[in-house]
Amino acid sequence: MSQKVAGVKGMNDLLPGEIEIWQHVEGLARELFGRFGYGEIRTPMVEDTALFVRSVGEETDIVGKEMYTFNDKADRSLSLRPEGTAPAARAYIEHSIANQEPLTRWFYTGPMFRYERMKTGRYRQFYQIGAEAYGAKEGAQDVEMMDMVVQFLERLGLKDITLNINSLGDEACRPAYHTKLVEYLQAHREELCADCQKRMEKNPLRVLDCKNEKCQAIAAAGPNVLESLCEPCRAHFDDVQRKLTALGIRHVVNPRMVRGLDYYTRTVFEFIASHPALGTASTVGAGGRYDKLVKSLGGPDAPAVGFACGLDRLVLLLKESGQQFAVRPDVFVAVADAGSHDAALVLASRLRREGLRVEFDTRGGSLKSQMKRADKSGADFTLVLGEVERTSGHAKLKPMAGGEPIPVALDEVARVVRERKAVPA
Repeated sequence: MSQKVAGVKGMNDLLPGEIEIWQHVEGLARELFGRFGYGEIRTPMVEDTALFVRSVGEETDIVGKEMYTFNDKADRSLSLRPEGTAPAARAYIEHSIANQEPLTRWFYTGPMFRYERMKTGRYRQFYQIGAEAYGAKEGAQDVEMMDMVVQFLERLGLKDITLNINSLGDEACRPAYHTKLVEYLQAHREELCADCQKRMEKNPLRVLDCKNEKCQAIAAAGPNVLESLCEPCRAHFDDVQRKLTALGIRHVVNPRMVRGLDYYTRTVFEFIASHPALGTASTVGAGGRYDKLVKSLGGPDAPAVGFACGLDRLVLLLKESGQQFAVRPDVFVAVADAGSHDAALVLASRLRREGLRVEFDTRGGSLKSQMKRADKSGADFTLVLGEVERTSGHAKLKPMAGGEPIPVALDEVARVVRERKAVPA
């Protein structure tokens, strides 16, 4: 007996019955983001490892512990993308987009890869919907992007989600805050976890992002980043808050919030869900401003802001919402006798060309077994085709939700089904 091959741990199959939820979320995002002027891009799943080392940060957990990295046949170091912003920035630079338009808005969706400890809604192959805006340094761009996420989550019907915002300052004021933070952390060095003891030497902001409860408590009592902002960063953050209020977007200022990537400056934000389905994995979307990333990767000095939402977590929440996403067949075509099988196949093909979703069991079988399959399919109507129907050119549509059969000419089936489905229940 041959050994059964299983899927890779943390990389999940998406099957019919669930994939419809994913399609709903992706379709809604494409339509809504298009309203905001964002065009879709698709970048490769594999990039030069140096892209992520330079952008995400060599001392981050993503680069240090979680990336899937390998050498190809030419001995080049490549990595499966762990996030979407760096590949988008690379594409923005490589295709000289800044020379073509002053303001660029992109969105993307697709799989990302990180080898990390798995829990509810967090997998090693996970999916994101994200967006990036290049060319605008104003707080209005930050707010427009947050507004887009708010509208996205609202249209998904998700509730009890809180927007947290913060400012991390920039190269003018962050060094002073770093000095204060390091001095404070040094006084508590022995109480920090081993990872944070390393982080405070390379990038002390990462200590604020630690999930260790003791480290979190120490960080919470430390210096407040907002108290160290320079005047331009303070004005920018005040402008963001003012515009959020003007749009009626409720938000919480959280001075302890940082993001797990090194490229962020000024505004950062998270959308946090309060739902038992997610356990402790409560962030469903996050992002911020990264004004120096494009230049650091060899591109122009282009300000930028972006975000990403975790599709896996959004789908978990939608599963719990009670909403229905499955698309039911319009008609199930059943065969009454063996001689009608070819005619039923032709009828099903024609109805599909005319725009209907049609279920047809190519195996045939007894009419009783076909009717059981029709009921299980959830089809709105069943049409039985036999010798009588073939010769007369007429049949009956049986409403599967109950009601009297509807006489119909075979060449009028699509029109009648559409008319009946348009009638409110």
